[in-house]
Amino acid sequence: MARRVYFSFHYERDVWRANQVRNSWVTKADREAAGFWDAAQFEQVKKQGPDAIKRWIDKNLEGTSVTGVLAGAETSDREWVQYEIQQSLNKGNGLLCIRIHNMKDKDGNTDVKGDNPLDNFTVEQNGKEVPLSQIYPTYDWVNDNGYENIGDWTEQAHQIASRPELDPPSSRSASGRGCIR
Repeated sequence: MARRVYFSFHYERDVWRANQVRNSWVTKADREAAGFWDAAQFEQVKKQGPDAIKRWIDKNLEGTSVTGVLAGAETSDREWVQYEIQQSLNKGNGLLCIRIHNMKDKDGNTDVKGDNPLDNFTVEQNGKEVPLSQIYPTYDWVNDNGYENIGDWTEQAHQIASRPELDPPSSRSASGRGCIR
């Protein structure tokens, strides 16, 4: 089953790479074959200020079941990425991290590998604080053949979020470095 995915990424540095992932369905027979529908248009609201950005993020997370964090060199420290992860966790979305540093940008350059943004957040599981990166998978778009596998990745992230051993979204609490509550 195709999942509706919200993509979180560092706009200024990674928009070219992110658009390659976000638009990978274009060459498929239909959108469902790629495993997602895109809900990202961050660039259109950025100029309206922080409150507008929060409203836009919250609105675009509606109806999604998975959040794909497209991790580049500096994604881990971005305020809005952290907000998107927090809100995704609060609503019960499945999460996955897709490393995009090995993808070429518009000039044909790759980038350095950054930290995993899911390392910044923990959830309580069986009385222990566990980083999200130990619960949800991380893939490399290039090395793990993201074009062919993103549908399976998003389905797996959704299934993980649905596991009974994870706290239900309404009672799930997360903490994160610089996370906005």
